[in-house]
Amino acid sequence: MNRTGPIPAPPAPLIDTDSAGFWEATREGRIALCRCSDCGTWLARPLERCNRCGGPTSFTDVTGTGTVYSFIVVHHGSVPAFAALVPYVLALVEFDEGPRLPGILLDEQGPGVAVGQRVRAELTRFTGAEERAVVYRRVNDVEQPSVPDE
Repeated sequence: MNRTGPIPAPPAPLIDTDSAGFWEATREGRIALCRCSDCGTWLARPLERCNRCGGPTSFTDVTGTGTVYSFIVVHHGSVPAFAALVPYVLALVEFDEGPRLPGILLDEQGPGVAVGQRVRAELTRFTGAEERAVVYRRVNDVEQPSVPDE
């Protein structure tokens, strides 16, 4: 894709009452997902009450390590901000604690990516974006996975 001028920012997230805890955590360099305070169920999306037991929920930190649960290789990007990354891998990662969260698998173009592959999460800002996004990198056997501050 030939472009002139600055690369547009990615779409901004809709930060509402339900998702505010997630975005507050990312600003602090953490990844926190919605979990029931009573039964411990991780919720696929942030809710005020657990859809399993009705208990209250809160945002709970995850370690940031997990495995690729599923993935697709994007060959024709529809988001102009990510055009320079094409082809790139969009992975659904299952964290070691159990919840799943999608994100771009950095430095990968598809070959060699596999379900079950170990990854670690990072928080990054894309050009023009105000909020930090969760992205992933493959974990090498010698690396100690962590979530960096910046």
